[in-house]
Amino acid sequence: MDMVHLRSEWAPNVTRELLAGTVVALALIPEAIAFSIIAGVDPRLGLYASFCIAVVSAFAGGRPAMISAATGATALLMVGLVKEHGINYLFAATILTGVIQIIASLMRLGTLMRFVSRSVVTGFVNALAILIFMAQMPELLGRGTTVYAMTAIGLVIIYGLPYITKAVPSPLVTIVLLTAASMYFGFGIRTVGDMGALPSELPFFALPQVPFTWETLRIIFPTSFAIAMVGLLESLMTAAIIDEMTDTTSNKNRECAGQGAANIASGFFGGMAGCAMIGQSVINVSSGGRGRLSTFWAGAFLLFLIVVLGPYVAQIPMAALVAVMIMVSINTFQWKSVRTLLTHPKSSSVVMLGTVVVVVATHDLAKGVLFGVILSGLFFAHKVTKLFGVSSGRAEETAVRTYTVTGQIFFATSEAFHTAFDFREEDLKGVVIDLSAAHFWDLTSVNALDRVVLKFRHHGIPVELIGMNEATRTLVDRLGTHDKAGAALGAARH
Repeated sequence: MDMVHLRSEWAPNVTRELLAGTVVALALIPEAIAFSIIAGVDPRLGLYASFCIAVVSAFAGGRPAMISAATGATALLMVGLVKEHGINYLFAATILTGVIQIIASLMRLGTLMRFVSRSVVTGFVNALAILIFMAQMPELLGRGTTVYAMTAIGLVIIYGLPYITKAVPSPLVTIVLLTAASMYFGFGIRTVGDMGALPSELPFFALPQVPFTWETLRIIFPTSFAIAMVGLLESLMTAAIIDEMTDTTSNKNRECAGQGAANIASGFFGGMAGCAMIGQSVINVSSGGRGRLSTFWAGAFLLFLIVVLGPYVAQIPMAALVAVMIMVSINTFQWKSVRTLLTHPKSSSVVMLGTVVVVVATHDLAKGVLFGVILSGLFFAHKVTKLFGVSSGRAEETAVRTYTVTGQIFFATSEAFHTAFDFREEDLKGVVIDLSAAHFWDLTSVNALDRVVLKFRHHGIPVELIGMNEATRTLVDRLGTHDKAGAALGAARH
């Protein structure tokens, strides 16, 4: 790898990368603590995990400038395991999660992102923006006039400073100024330190204290598999969003492997499993981060903050971070999608809105995306069925009817294909089925073709198939039975 490419991938602008990573590191602290509380573990697990995952994914991940750390989506899946078996089983499950994700990379599951429609991605982004905004409300509502005022001042700085200078990220200036004001005037408002104690020692390598038996694997595998799949889904979706924000591409299969390596490291260094974070990734990109250095620095500086500067970090008012996260939610939401609801196809709008509703209602990103993908598939299948058709014409001099099939024949159109033929036409001497404008896709469609041919033969009418394209002929030759010895109508129905 030449130095020019290495620099462009790691640090297109060193100063901007370091400043962006600094903002992210500050924003990661309360989130990591909160997610640790959700999982029912000590805050240090979330903080150590965020350090390990960010640093390792900076080297191994497939998407420069994307931030990965401990997340709420993965934390929710750990609660039962921690409660029933303790944190050592969580460490083992975190390592196994990484192994599963590396296997997913070897199976090239990252390429499955191409089956996620644009409408689903937009719905995912909008839902996440809403959830990020909603998550700030407990730190804002009912906290008093001072918190409201500081949050408002923070938003003014965030959106106003770029009109004066863009040399320093406005979220970083907001955090520094509001922290200084809070410490100087002693407002007595809620701070990062009120969320949980920060660790004062470095993480260290250790094997999980669990028996290395099949019983342990049976206990941790369901949790590990669920975390691995949810983590990959959120990471790949976030990578797609950052691709668009930066007008660049990323290696989705490498990202799967990178997430796996990061989670393995987290498990061995006393952390919990995590994945990409769209909120922090948006902060990073909005602050100027474009390379891997910003991701690495976010993790490394996070560890420095909590171990060395812990007493000062604990004084950061939550109001400052609320202002930053509100900015993230506003910048993340795809406002254009609201304006285009009436101009886009109704099916696309329904998929987008459905994804948003399911994610917001369940607080489960995986369920929302799965719902959107299924809905997209159903709309697509319905659309394809409308393009299918069968027409026919009879040559009276030969008493041969030619059926011309157009469109896609698969499980959704197979029954319509079968019912389009008249098997009891009088004085019919032969049938020609022209498939030159059709394509057969699956076993159901081939079975329907077998039934048609064998049913005509059952009535003593010879059938000739013409015009099959190469792919259809290969499928029919492999799966079809009408041209095999001993073919019978009853067998074609099964």
